[in-house]
Amino acid sequence: MLESKQIPKESIVFSILLYLCGFLLFWEWLRPLEVISDTGNMTLLVLYAGFCFFLSILRVSAWISVPLKIAGLLFILDGLFMQEIITTRQWLMVFQTQLQYNTEMIMEQQWTHLTPFFRSLLFLILLWLMSYLVHYWFVIARRVFLFILLTFIYITVLDTFTAYQADEAIVRTFIVSMFTLALSNFSMQMDKESLKPAYGNWFVSTVIPIIIILPLVTILGYFAPKAEPQWPDPVPFITSTADYAGFGEGGSSTTQKVGYGEDDSNLGGSFIQDNTTVFEVEASQSHYWRIESKDRYTGKGWERSTELAYQTQPNGNIDLDMHTEQVDTIQQYASVHYTSDANFSKVVYPYGINNVSNGTHLNYLLDQETGIIEVEGPEQQEGSVYFDLTYQYPSFSLNQLEAAGGDYPAPIEDLYLQLPNSLPDRVVDLAEEITAEDQTRYDKVKTVESYFDHNGFTYQSEDIAVPGRREDYVDQFLFDTQVGYCDNFSTSMVVMLRSLDIPARWVKGFTGGQIVNNNPNGVSSYYNTYQVTNNNAHSWVEVYFPGVGWVPFEPTVGFSNNADFYQEADADPDSNDEQDAEEEVNAEEEEESEQEHQEDEQALGSEASQDGAALWNGYLLVGLTLGLVIIAVVLFFARYRLLTLLFIKRYKHFNDERSLDKAYHFLLRVLQHKGIKRKQGQTIREYARQVDAFFDSNQMTQLTGYYERMIYRSDATLHDHEKILELWKNLLRRAWS
Repeated sequence: MLESKQIPKESIVFSILLYLCGFLLFWEWLRPLEVISDTGNMTLLVLYAGFCFFLSILRVSAWISVPLKIAGLLFILDGLFMQEIITTRQWLMVFQTQLQYNTEMIMEQQWTHLTPFFRSLLFLILLWLMSYLVHYWFVIARRVFLFILLTFIYITVLDTFTAYQADEAIVRTFIVSMFTLALSNFSMQMDKESLKPAYGNWFVSTVIPIIIILPLVTILGYFAPKAEPQWPDPVPFITSTADYAGFGEGGSSTTQKVGYGEDDSNLGGSFIQDNTTVFEVEASQSHYWRIESKDRYTGKGWERSTELAYQTQPNGNIDLDMHTEQVDTIQQYASVHYTSDANFSKVVYPYGINNVSNGTHLNYLLDQETGIIEVEGPEQQEGSVYFDLTYQYPSFSLNQLEAAGGDYPAPIEDLYLQLPNSLPDRVVDLAEEITAEDQTRYDKVKTVESYFDHNGFTYQSEDIAVPGRREDYVDQFLFDTQVGYCDNFSTSMVVMLRSLDIPARWVKGFTGGQIVNNNPNGVSSYYNTYQVTNNNAHSWVEVYFPGVGWVPFEPTVGFSNNADFYQEADADPDSNDEQDAEEEVNAEEEEESEQEHQEDEQALGSEASQDGAALWNGYLLVGLTLGLVIIAVVLFFARYRLLTLLFIKRYKHFNDERSLDKAYHFLLRVLQHKGIKRKQGQTIREYARQVDAFFDSNQMTQLTGYYERMIYRSDATLHDHEKILELWKNLLRRAWS
């Protein structure tokens, strides 16, 4: 029941107004958490804080308010983390296990091992206590100025040193603070004069003017001209000199260290390379390792438009809807070992993930929209965290992608066609111009993906521009700088596709890494160990195709799409195709070897004839002989390099079977000469994987796929001849780099 103290109704009204102002100011403390941290479900937290404040306003007895607040706390925890029915025996056992485990972690001072469940419990208790503290400051002690001052300091510091934009927060805080000070001053004056707070002279002279003046001052401050900052921004200096400074802060600093970070709301700026190993992978082939996607482009970077809604995945069976059952898949396995330098707890995974385990009792939490997989439970000791992954790796049919229409589900359109109203029109015009002749949506996607490769865009990590207050990140990159790294390329592709009404989203994670050990632990010759460092942090693009699902694409210059694509054929290739290819390669090599031998013999004959003609001068003879021998030796050792230059100059495109066949076999000779030996009986596809493992890429596999389709399927009119030429040139350059 309510306490029945004799308090004037007028005083209760003023106390409620003051306390309401205190809650609005406290709300400003909660708003930044969604931006500067990984705190999800902010709506529930704010509602619980409001519930605690409401009970304090009603001055409900502690015998009633405490059980109600505990019930609300448990209700929120149950909705966020518990799968069992509340108050059942199983629910109580899980709750007890959580408390027991986290208590042990506190006793051992293992603060980073506290589970999300327990951290949320502590935060809810903090909100509960803050309702009492604000009530004391505003209603009892009437010391509102200190809390207002701390609020302004808190907001301005976050605005300066984090990605949180406090423009609107400053205005809200100013309005609420002025009204709070007016009410507090009016109430204290009434207490001093021992007057009832009636609506008399004090109210008219204090409250009414502030109600009138506040909107006027706010409007004037908003529209009035503002001077530029008088002091230089301290953030670039701090983040460029501190260890791991700017890590994960997007474009909030001009220099940052490369690696995975949570905040991508302000992209741009240079970064420092970092070879620190984050995790190692044992797998049969190199993959991109996905962590999350984001859907809302702001003009400066990326945010999530929906709150994280984690769902427990029983027994580690991950129910992540990425593609339909029409997509061909092959089951594979991998093991991921995190190092102590990994600065995140999320699970990295390849496309097609369907199970995660590590032999301990962990809870795996999945947010379906972003694809984030969090881990909850007694995690392993630092340096020994590992996860075994089972996944159905997809292969996408080019026929299905080309036939996909534009009938998108409403949720897909709502989230993944969003563009800011401030996006310059020339970005949309460029996307429409370069895809004007494309017939299908897949053709448009490929055109945008390859646009950067053929129009002078450069990949680099230093001297990267940061967009100004009125500049758009994509517009600046496309038309002003044309220099950047993966974030610039991937963001630009997503925005251009959305301007064409093609749903796309921005994805981040890691590339495949570098092979450090073949056949780990003697498991199988099909498994390699890949070392993934902070330098492998990467972003790319996923495009939605009806009937297929989300398909990855790679627009960044110097990177190749890690996904598997195939062209459906009318009939299966002949079973002896690979054997025939090997015979063709061997015959070609023998023919070239004989030709080289004849060239050497001709060179020696030329030398002999010149020697006979110069016998009259012994010194001249010796000099010519030595000179010719030196030239012959130089030409012999440099013959492949010179031939490479001639081949690159000769072939401008691969429109026919003959040119690609010769160029491909010449590439095989160069690779053999560089020491990448082809084993006896090894197919060209297996050899391509060996080459890709050596170069840590998948370009040879892609080129071999094009070669096989053109040679064996008589597909002499490949539409991607420019892409084939680029792959061929890149491999030749890497062979001589």
